Amino acid sequence: MEDPRATSAPAAGADLHLDLAARRGRNELVRALHESIRTGRLTPGTRLPSSRSLAKDLGIARNTVADAYGQLVAEGWLTARQGSGTEVAARPSGPSSASPVSLPEAKKARYDLTPGSPDVATFPRSEWLAAARKALPSAPNDAFGYGDPRGRIELRRVLADYLARARGVRADPDRILICSGYVQALSLVSEVLRSQGAEVISVEEFGYNLHWDVVRARGLKPVPVAVDGLGARTEELSGQAALLTPAHQMPIGVPLAPDRRTRAIDWARSNGALLIEDDYDGEFRYDRQPVGALQALDPERVVYTGTASKSLAPGLRLAWMVLPPWLMEPVLAAKRTADLQTATLDQLVLAEFIASGHYDRHVRRCRLHYRSRRDRLVELLAVRAPGVRVAGISAGLHVLLDVPGDAADMVERAARQGLAVTSLDRYRFAPDPSGRQALIVGYGTPPDHAYTGALDLLCQVLGV
Repeated sequence: MEDPRATSAPAAGADLHLDLAARRGRNELVRALHESIRTGRLTPGTRLPSSRSLAKDLGIARNTVADAYGQLVAEGWLTARQGSGTEVAARPSGPSSASPVSLPEAKKARYDLTPGSPDVATFPRSEWLAAARKALPSAPNDAFGYGDPRGRIELRRVLADYLARARGVRADPDRILICSGYVQALSLVSEVLRSQGAEVISVEEFGYNLHWDVVRARGLKPVPVAVDGLGARTEELSGQAALLTPAHQMPIGVPLAPDRRTRAIDWARSNGALLIEDDYDGEFRYDRQPVGALQALDPERVVYTGTASKSLAPGLRLAWMVLPPWLMEPVLAAKRTADLQTATLDQLVLAEFIASGHYDRHVRRCRLHYRSRRDRLVELLAVRAPGVRVAGISAGLHVLLDVPGDAADMVERAARQGLAVTSLDRYRFAPDPSGRQALIVGYGTPPDHAYTGALDLLCQVLGV
């Protein structure tokens, strides 16, 4: 007699979609299974449903399924072992008319000194897991459903407190919107600006091509503003908005001078314009006091944007905006049509992570970690490359090296030796081969075990 418990146990194996003709006999089932395996829809090792489960799903007799399985086992298409069920058998590799098209993968360098990423090995896995274990069991049921496009109130509350305390931002939970990364934040604001009649946005002459592409894609024309040792020349601002990195210019590495900050605010007020503040790595400073947020000077004219990508990890895809009240509703409308809401579970974990003090402790640890790396880089260059001038070292996760020679040639030579590094020209709005010859070295990116080798290769590329 069959064990009665089998009828109530969950069905083992994968759900199957099989194209069967109206006549659902054994031969038709064998043909459909054979075709699914041959074309790769059922991959080797896939566990099939029990004959009982598949028969019920297809509305055919169980013996029909058992006979079909038996024939395919005999032909070598399936394997069946007592207690392990029926699986798709391994097949010898060979050409197939249905082989998927494979795209070429980008060749990864052995050592990576490109800027823009932290050392992801520092991600606090244990503390994050502890925060998850505390946040998720106590989360209200509505956290698992559709919710407020602004984001979870738990995260917005702790962010308002943290940003006020650590970055000097004038924030209220109702004015914070959680985004799926900084690029989405910039995209949403640009879309709203264009819908309200804006046409031109000022951008710093050095920055990320991706950010300029985002504003172009939303219908705005980016116009470059010169950058020097005091930051963006804010007397050159034009248009209806400006995108700035006031705390730490990317990639020159200088803060925006106080008089230029004031001038930017005066320009926004006089012209009814909007300033978008990209505070991408404001927590990391080493030899100077932190530079407070520009937003504090006029919360009605500045959109403050921050992200977890540098302080925690890019893979979290969490960023936030502090918006002027008059901008919240139109940005919310754009958010709803973009993705409705940012995934909520990581928001709950981040809220607990910050509230428990884990975030502050993690940032302090990383600050020491990156400062140590920066010091090693600066000390090594002083010995092995005294002709190279190092700039932008007081904050952030990268330095700028003014090099004697052609920076583009050095980038190519580095690539041939397995080192990824970039030139300043890559971050220039308009190419200028006769401009400043410099490399941008991201000391945050490599894991610890690769850092020494990366620095040694860098010195070789510099010709010393």
